[in-house]
Amino acid sequence: MVETDPVACHGRLIAFRLGLYACLGRRGDALFDLVDAVLTAGGPVGSLVGLSEEKAFRRGHGALYDALACGGVDTGMLAGLIASSWRPVDAGPVKIAVDVSPWPRPDAVTSPGLCHCHTSCRCDGTRKTVPGWPFSFAAGLEWGPSSWTALLDAVRIDPGDDATVATFEQVKRVIGRLSAAGAVAGRPAAVFAFDSGYDLTRIAWLAAQDGLDVQILGRVRSDRVFYGPAPAARVDGKPGRPPRHGARFALALPDTLPAPDERIDATSRRYGAVQVTAWHGLHQKLGRQAGWQHHTGQLPVLGGTVIRVQVERLPGDRAPKPVWLWHHAPGSGLFDLDLLWKTYLRRFDIEHTFRLLKQTLGWTAPQIRTPAQGERWTWLIVAAHTQLRLARALTGDLRRAWDKPIPAGQPITPGRVRRGFPILRRKLGTPARRPKPTAPGPGRPRGSTRPPRRRYPVGKNKPTTDTSPPSTADQEG
Repeated sequence: MVETDPVACHGRLIAFRLGLYACLGRRGDALFDLVDAVLTAGGPVGSLVGLSEEKAFRRGHGALYDALACGGVDTGMLAGLIASSWRPVDAGPVKIAVDVSPWPRPDAVTSPGLCHCHTSCRCDGTRKTVPGWPFSFAAGLEWGPSSWTALLDAVRIDPGDDATVATFEQVKRVIGRLSAAGAVAGRPAAVFAFDSGYDLTRIAWLAAQDGLDVQILGRVRSDRVFYGPAPAARVDGKPGRPPRHGARFALALPDTLPAPDERIDATSRRYGAVQVTAWHGLHQKLGRQAGWQHHTGQLPVLGGTVIRVQVERLPGDRAPKPVWLWHHAPGSGLFDLDLLWKTYLRRFDIEHTFRLLKQTLGWTAPQIRTPAQGERWTWLIVAAHTQLRLARALTGDLRRAWDKPIPAGQPITPGRVRRGFPILRRKLGTPARRPKPTAPGPGRPRGSTRPPRRRYPVGKNKPTTDTSPPSTADQEG
């Protein structure tokens, strides 16, 4: 359930807005007005300069671009403020989803830090990736009939970064902030849910090496092979080193699998009959490749639980296929099979949040050039989304004639909360100061020229053969 006391929610929202203003340094008034412009725009944000025409942004378009280029945002302080604003009301461990969403920049050849980002659509139909800035988000998950999430962290993945290490560092930061805010006190180890594509074993190993009390849950491909615990001695009785791996557990050969250690049967309105089975003590055979190629010493053997989820039907009359998950918990972690498979299904709520950020709040709309500006804008969007989450009990359901009514007892959707935020903002006020009257600047001197901007190859930190010194514009942000 979500807190519905209007007085308490109103006080928490005002406190957050004051804390947000304290997190803004240079150009703080313009940055705060920019967040309000995102929240009060009449429709989806389609361009950055269009926000300068909103009533909430009381400055000119030059101040808008100057705020993103030269403004200051204390992201550490802001992330701690956001973490303290989220209080999961359901019992059990805190559930957090981690996923990467790209900011496509296919034509930004002068922007550094571009990577090959996976995209679901490309006009020519042949390219599977697009140049862009990949951002890794961590979002707190909620329970019940709702798609709301609580964005807790956002970090850009640089071409020179180890994606697994960057993900682990994000997990470490998030759990540290939640611990400081008291959100995980008295609860079992937090569950971090990942989709396929992550090196779950390495993330769990890094967490164990650092002493983090977290549970790792993620999807694995159906062609993976796991192994059981190693026997105490060689099976053939011959002398030599005892094996490190036990019986083979191939996910693609379900007929060869042993009887599961645990099984539960459930019924879902969306999926019909659901059967969840689990096998404990299984690990992967690691090789010195990818992130393990620089590992010193013997490769670790990290056991976990393989979970198979089978459903009766899927939406759209699609043929259901088994979903395989791998779970690792510290020694103090309690294994709850019913909680884990439901947590993974809740992980898809972050996809709804990504769609809101891109299609409504305009996260990927600005055509800015430097990664610093992109990171600054991303945290402003996260702050805007947090205000929507805190205001969901304060705005009415301004439903259009073609919108479906929301059943009683369910929170209204983020889009409808934003629709009523302009009315709510009149009661909240703003801590940002009014702009001072001024005259236009002198602009660029007549006859002056700017050197060509440096071009950057996608996925590399080194510049191309262009050895010209960076211009003043390259150093903005």
